[in-house]
Amino acid sequence: MALSNTTSCVLLEKWCKGKCTFNLLWKLTNALGSTTYRSNNLELSCGFHQANNIKALCYSSRQHRGNHCCNLHSTSKCSSLKRQWKHSLSIALPVFVPSLSYYSIMPTKRKFSTSQKDEPDPSYLEIDPYKLVAEEMEGLANDIKMCLKTEEPLLKTMSHYYFDGKGKTFRPLVSLLMSKACNISSNIGDSVLEKQKTVAIVAEMIHTASLVHDDVIDASDTRRGQSSLNKMYGQRRSILVGDYILSQASIALARTGNPDVITILSSVLGDLVSGEFMQLGSKEDENERFSHYLKKTYKKTASLIANTCKAVAILGQCDEEMSELAYQYGKNLGIAFQLVDDLLDFISSDMVMGKPTAADLKLGLATAPVLFAAQEYPDLHAMIMRRFTEEGDVEQARYFVAKSDGVQQTKLLALQHSKEAIKNVQDFASSDAQRALIHLAKILLERKK
Repeated sequence: MALSNTTSCVLLEKWCKGKCTFNLLWKLTNALGSTTYRSNNLELSCGFHQANNIKALCYSSRQHRGNHCCNLHSTSKCSSLKRQWKHSLSIALPVFVPSLSYYSIMPTKRKFSTSQKDEPDPSYLEIDPYKLVAEEMEGLANDIKMCLKTEEPLLKTMSHYYFDGKGKTFRPLVSLLMSKACNISSNIGDSVLEKQKTVAIVAEMIHTASLVHDDVIDASDTRRGQSSLNKMYGQRRSILVGDYILSQASIALARTGNPDVITILSSVLGDLVSGEFMQLGSKEDENERFSHYLKKTYKKTASLIANTCKAVAILGQCDEEMSELAYQYGKNLGIAFQLVDDLLDFISSDMVMGKPTAADLKLGLATAPVLFAAQEYPDLHAMIMRRFTEEGDVEQARYFVAKSDGVQQTKLLALQHSKEAIKNVQDFASSDAQRALIHLAKILLERKK
């Protein structure tokens, strides 16, 4: 998997701060073209090129009057450029523009005037995503339980256990909001179609089944602040219950009668299994670990969100271009969601999260905060390879993460994917649903559990 532009931006910032060697940065970003940073009043870009065996960086800035080319092996020029960038990057938000080797400073248009006579454009008012689909979400748990009808009492009890209305129901929320946004853009109304609601139900069932299986694999005793099925009923029954939920989800999916939608959501099951296998292994090459981590994150988390967004877009009669934008929104939103989840494992508490914190390290998993911290504390590389199995590894790794800017860099990476998600729905028809999707991409960065 090619390293994402999002990751290259973070590596570029680390190089500017002296926390990443240029040779590593060059190796990882050489094939990606240029990278752009934008703040409220400034856009700054860089592009890499190589001529006569000299690695160089070109940038453009009206502020500095003209284009400049700096030989990166020139200490004085390099230091000066780093100082300029470090200031800019501390306030910048990244935007990605391919195939450009320089950027210019440009003013940002204000959304509305600050004069007393002017009022904000209503299109910029934030919409509560949950309130907008509250009616559709209200009966979601009962609809799922209807799909899980069985005459076996224990199977019924276990399969209904997590559908108690206490979960985040984030995936059906995204699915229902995207349904409304797509339907409005396709001029077929602002209501959620029955088949789109089925997709939302299937998404939550697939997600919950994966949690049941995850708890078995991880030997987890708690989930959502209560005892896990694995703890209460044992591994064998839990595995069977997860399988049962997936089987009923597949039956519900088949009822949509849309071959494309069935194919798209069926592929998610393969991604979940593939992602779990990826999580069980570690890359020996330090330069490949982040790429491996992001690919695993897509398969285990973002794939379900991305493909449900694409499925409801197809059901909403969206064309191929808009269906792809819906998919990309879900993909970026899903990666941002998981990045926040991974950083909360280091900064939240067991009581808030409803599950043990530092769980990833105890399971031998190196997530984004650890991978970023390893750039500053190379001792982490050996721990990553032995999956934190030696005595004191978990505590030492947490110490390194706390001392490093690993959590902050993870926040930045989540923010970048959030911004990309917002860009993905900018071309949708203006509506409350579209604005709710934009707002959702922002507030997920602020969640505490």
